[in-house]
Amino acid sequence: MIAFYLILLLPPLGALLMLIVGGLKISGYCNIIITAINFIASIFVTSYFLHHGPFTAFGQQFYVDAFNILMILLTTFTTMTTAIFSNTYMWHNVEINRISRKYLLFYHFMYQLFTLVVLIALTTNNLGILWVAMEGATLATVLLVSMYHTKEAIEAAWKYFILSIVGIALALFGTILVYFSATQTLPQVDTRILWSVLVQHANNFDPAIIKLAFIFLLIGYGTKIGLVPLHNWLPDAYSESPAPVTVLLSGLLSNVALYALIRFKILVDIALNNHLTGNLFIGFGLLSFIVAAVLLQRQRDIKRLFSYSSIEHIGLIIVAFGIGGPTATFVGLFYMLIHSLAKSAVFMIVGNVIQQTGTKTLEKIRGLIKSQPELGWGLIIATLVIAAMPPFGIFTSELMLFITCIKFSPFLEIILVIGLIIVLAGFLSNIQPVVYGDPTKIIQTRTCVLPAFLHLGLIFVFGIYIPATLHNLLQEAVKVVI
Repeated sequence: MIAFYLILLLPPLGALLMLIVGGLKISGYCNIIITAINFIASIFVTSYFLHHGPFTAFGQQFYVDAFNILMILLTTFTTMTTAIFSNTYMWHNVEINRISRKYLLFYHFMYQLFTLVVLIALTTNNLGILWVAMEGATLATVLLVSMYHTKEAIEAAWKYFILSIVGIALALFGTILVYFSATQTLPQVDTRILWSVLVQHANNFDPAIIKLAFIFLLIGYGTKIGLVPLHNWLPDAYSESPAPVTVLLSGLLSNVALYALIRFKILVDIALNNHLTGNLFIGFGLLSFIVAAVLLQRQRDIKRLFSYSSIEHIGLIIVAFGIGGPTATFVGLFYMLIHSLAKSAVFMIVGNVIQQTGTKTLEKIRGLIKSQPELGWGLIIATLVIAAMPPFGIFTSELMLFITCIKFSPFLEIILVIGLIIVLAGFLSNIQPVVYGDPTKIIQTRTCVLPAFLHLGLIFVFGIYIPATLHNLLQEAVKVVI
């Protein structure tokens, strides 16, 4: 239990430390140490959970079960590896005067605050605090997206801010409706907003109110996830933000919003006892998958190319949760983990590529295999991972999803196969010239690809073998979700 308290207390302490050293070169190493300690603490929390089962803390305001313990491990691991990557990346930005030391301090301070609000969102038992934490994550990342202060970055940040604020406001209204429904069933005021209590009484909630609540929640949190047609902020924010910020957005923030939505889906499924939420998930998931697969073909910006890949994969994950049942839910959870690791690795490599070439434009990047072999091979491997090539984890996830879809709907299977062929064609046509051909001009700078290759290594291992502990956690998480 001490480790759990440490997970929540270390980021604010780290933020205070960053106010002192955040503009110095040592700040990057302090950031790494803080996030590494947090990751170690999350391992101890996981061990405690495996021995004692779900537990609450801070007067039932925080709750840990098999579902969020997976997200906690993923979050602390990714913030640690991203801190390692950003140490080199952000200091190089200072050296070339792209950002000042003041903004480096700001970056490290907001990095710790972002980590804090994400961990609060994942561990809170209070649905109101969950909403507040999601709002905090939005504000933190909006400021980070605009860090370069270019016209495009500021425009992307404003678009992200406006759409996210609208979405989060709708999510608040949906949360209020859930609370209102709970007031008709639960006499104790202080427990009407606790998820662990609501899930035990959800079958007594008013179906009409709960239906309306879920519509607002789906639109609200769906905006944060990046579901089509609520996705317009995502390609711009991913493209214009510093690479470490893009890693946090793609690898963590989308997962947290999806986590929040699934928590509410569990309540609604119990209250309605039908497949309404599943049908909505499948509909929005397929729309996101198809639109992203088509738009991916037309991209000329390397970061926008992979941002549409995020929308495509999130669509498939949503479809898996929409189909429901033990197998599809297992696939959805496993896919969430693998996609987060994969997309983090992709944007770490892409960030290094942009620093080395000085451009995001695909036509201006050529011959990475010859000029920067580790980046060239890294980009090839990362692209194959994202394109769901065997034997990597995303291929395993999608293979399990296809098998599930055959039983659910053969027509759905056809759509997914056609879409994935389109996606593969888009990646091959865009990335093949980038890694082969005559090399373009390279700016010789320091790179940090070790965290990316660590992620890719895990994806390779999980593609052919799921460790027993991870498999058991996933199975326990399935029981929570269904």
